[in-house]
Amino acid sequence: MSQPRHWDEATRVREEPAWGAVFSMTLGVFGLVTAEFLPASLLTPMAADLNIAEGVAGQAVTATAVIGMITSLLISVATRRFDRRIVLLSFSVLLIASNLLVALAPNLPLLLMGRVLLGIAIGGFWTMSAAVTMRLVPEALVPKALSMIFSGVSAATILAAPVGSYLGDVVGWRSVFLITAALGLVTLVAQLAMLPRMAPSGLTSLRTLVDVLVRPGICLGMVAAMLVFTGHFAFFTYIRPFLETVTGVGINAMSAILLGFGTANFLGTLLAGLLLERSLRLTLMLMPLLMGTLGLGLVALGSASMVAAAMVALWGMAFGAVPVAWSTWLTRTVPDQAESAGGLLVAAIQFAIAIGASMGGIVFGLSGVTGVFAASSAVLLLTALIILAGIRPRPAAAMA
Repeated sequence: MSQPRHWDEATRVREEPAWGAVFSMTLGVFGLVTAEFLPASLLTPMAADLNIAEGVAGQAVTATAVIGMITSLLISVATRRFDRRIVLLSFSVLLIASNLLVALAPNLPLLLMGRVLLGIAIGGFWTMSAAVTMRLVPEALVPKALSMIFSGVSAATILAAPVGSYLGDVVGWRSVFLITAALGLVTLVAQLAMLPRMAPSGLTSLRTLVDVLVRPGICLGMVAAMLVFTGHFAFFTYIRPFLETVTGVGINAMSAILLGFGTANFLGTLLAGLLLERSLRLTLMLMPLLMGTLGLGLVALGSASMVAAAMVALWGMAFGAVPVAWSTWLTRTVPDQAESAGGLLVAAIQFAIAIGASMGGIVFGLSGVTGVFAASSAVLLLTALIILAGIRPRPAAAMA
């Protein structure tokens, strides 16, 4: 009998945009994404300090991704009776705890435990982000609010890798994670002040996920999306060892290259809108094709620092369009169950991050970082063929 109260509350939140709450979620995105990918820029000092191989240290990314994948599938069901404000605040608490544990970890098991906490926060946040945003602003302002939230991803991509690698060299990698914990505290305070109460609907079930997955074209699309992200994160997780050993650059040049990657990634996100207006299918196919070609180019020409910097930046630009394109594919393919399908996509992406980092570590141990980049390119080129052969998204005009 409480359902009308839930809907009244949700409607009341939507009547006036809660931009402060949206901004607090943007801070959360920035903190989560920064923490998730810091190991990519701090892999070498982390491995040295913990006396482990770089390929083993890369499993810090794997642990986060595996737990994020599991969480994305279960979080809506597990928290269906809880106020969404409390759930989001819990994710910020986990962000803080994760970074503190990593910063203080004396060994690999405790480091991985900290990354597990982060995986819960990331998987849960991304699964709920779109649905929560729809309750914070009127329907007409949802795209603007989502763009604001995704700007936190772009900001983290631009700043996390270069700033993380630079600060790691200046103050040590542990201090970088302490700084990220402080950022999580700022986020928690902002969310406490700005997020409104949001009553749960209690309607989510695991059966909905199965129903969405068995629809025509969904499973193949999820596989293709997973492969794109697998190829990318095999590349991104081991970019620092590549720049150090193959390109032979120092910390300042490496930070500049990673900054170029992040800036180009932001531009790629903007470019995606123009490409998607022309053809969603072409955009889906062109991005992995370009990334795979660039990966092979880095294997062949990566010893030239200027060439490597240019190709890394182009890779960043190409990948910037990937999340936007697959999100668009999702809304056009499953418009009536976008939230449930979003949980599946988050799970596929987190699984891809885990596979990219773990398999990359195995290949790294067998054939070095150039072997990782070659394998990444092969996966991406295969994905482009799969999309060409089997992905047929409906045009926007068909969305009546």
